Amino acid sequence: MKHPALTPFGQMALAAACLVAALPAGANDDLVKLTGEAGQWPMYSRDYANTRYSPLAEIGTGNVGNLKLAYSLQLGSLRSNEATPIVIGDMMYVSSSWGPKTVFALDARTGAVKWQYEPEIPGDVMQYGCCDVVSRGVAYGDGKIFVGQLDGQLVALDAKSGDEVWSVKVVNYKEGAVITSPPLVVKNMVVTGFGGGEYGVRGYLTAYDIATGKQLWRTFTTPGEGEPGSESWKGDSAMHGGGVPWLVGSFDAKTNTIFYGTSNPSPWSNAVRGPDSSDYGKFTNLYTSATVAFDADTGKIKWHIQSTPHDAWDFDGVNESVLTDLKIDGKTEPVAMKADRNGFFYVANRETGKLISAKPFVPMTWATGIDLDTARPIEIAEKRPRAGFKAMDICPNLLGGKNWQPMSFDPKTGLVYIPANNVCMDMVGTEVQYKRGTMYLGKEFPAKAGPGGHLGELVAWDPVKQQKAWGIKEATPFNGGALSTAGGLVFAGNNSGLFRAIDASSGSVLWSMSLGSGIGAGPMTFTAGGKQYVAVVVGRTSSIPAFIGDLGKTMLQTPEGGALFVFSL
Repeated sequence: MKHPALTPFGQMALAAACLVAALPAGANDDLVKLTGEAGQWPMYSRDYANTRYSPLAEIGTGNVGNLKLAYSLQLGSLRSNEATPIVIGDMMYVSSSWGPKTVFALDARTGAVKWQYEPEIPGDVMQYGCCDVVSRGVAYGDGKIFVGQLDGQLVALDAKSGDEVWSVKVVNYKEGAVITSPPLVVKNMVVTGFGGGEYGVRGYLTAYDIATGKQLWRTFTTPGEGEPGSESWKGDSAMHGGGVPWLVGSFDAKTNTIFYGTSNPSPWSNAVRGPDSSDYGKFTNLYTSATVAFDADTGKIKWHIQSTPHDAWDFDGVNESVLTDLKIDGKTEPVAMKADRNGFFYVANRETGKLISAKPFVPMTWATGIDLDTARPIEIAEKRPRAGFKAMDICPNLLGGKNWQPMSFDPKTGLVYIPANNVCMDMVGTEVQYKRGTMYLGKEFPAKAGPGGHLGELVAWDPVKQQKAWGIKEATPFNGGALSTAGGLVFAGNNSGLFRAIDASSGSVLWSMSLGSGIGAGPMTFTAGGKQYVAVVVGRTSSIPAFIGDLGKTMLQTPEGGALFVFSL
């Protein structure tokens, strides 16, 4: 409902279930135009390439020390506020946690609320989402705001009024399937996945007509019986096989390709899905824990890179692909870059899917490297947990070398800025049976600190040399996403509630402010009234600490929160 304004303050195509419509060529015209305007932030990572880089430079290394609070907004909701706001024209749109409980439309100059949308989210949704009641934001296109909800609905709102235009059921949330991330708007389509890899949901990606909400195509990310890739699963295990695309997508207009990562296979116990060993042969469990390239018009799979075949560690492959061109060995390569949960940083040709390089960006014990010809990890067999066998000292742990928190890429420095984790684990397989709407795991996984006395690190990474340029060590894991700007800055928060402006070249902290609760969200920047602003949403995680036992207590030292903070000079 809408309320009045408040007071201010691979190589094979999966035989998918597709309803294919004729689509115009190119990206969404509105979003291309907005991305070309330096002061706009029209989508989750600002551009289709997921760079989180802004060409704004009014705020730079020489004056960022004068940054001050311009305005703030209480979101009215605690627990894991993870949204990145978007700015369209002089309007900002931001969502809260819990469903979302509220989507706010604000005057980007003053913070005055113009409208708010409060969906009627069922009271039982929390039990069907593994990792808290989050909303990572909204998307824009064709004069509409698009909201994915924990109840499995995708809703289109009129951007000017907040009135509902259409709503469609993407998935039944009572299966253990929730939408936590904003959709990708491409051409005349709104494309979304959902979460549920811990509940035995079968993953798929769906495109809807931007005007009507009509389904245009749907591609399952685990194959059905007799479909290409079905031989990579034991029996019919793919029907509850996970592989859900629950984070954000990228788009390359030149090749008409949509990129999404897919989650861990279900259950975590690999014995259900194939051999209980590193000698898994054909049982790779396609297309889970992978980067998948989809044809934007049809949804058919063009190629894939499966970073963790027959995954036994919960190394989701969902992390975002960042698209750019890099000069490698004297040749300019069109690449997709990814800091994977499994701890390797991947650089691949985004047009062909050929892997160019992959190196560890965090402490690594479960594999010695990646075979560039096959793209398969070179596993250390005793680090693969099995039924009755506890694998010890596995690094990274299931939080991953990087979790959902977004990285940024600065084309001036050539560096990627990664919110990395430094946590390890022991893990052993257990018995498990599928029951609809309950967690489908089959592993025990006590956590332990990684080497070096820190649990996280903001890592500046050179993707060409595949080496660290600098790092800022963190006391906890699960720290905030990154923003890069033409002012020579990186903005990033941490789970201790500290929001910082950092010299992008040296790693020197130039400005910081404590915002009172842990920060996981990625910051953004925009202009309004000819002035540059920097914004970040604050509100620490609540569910994730339980996944790492006593180490998780380090993540609970700030109170829960839920607020938007906007800064300017």
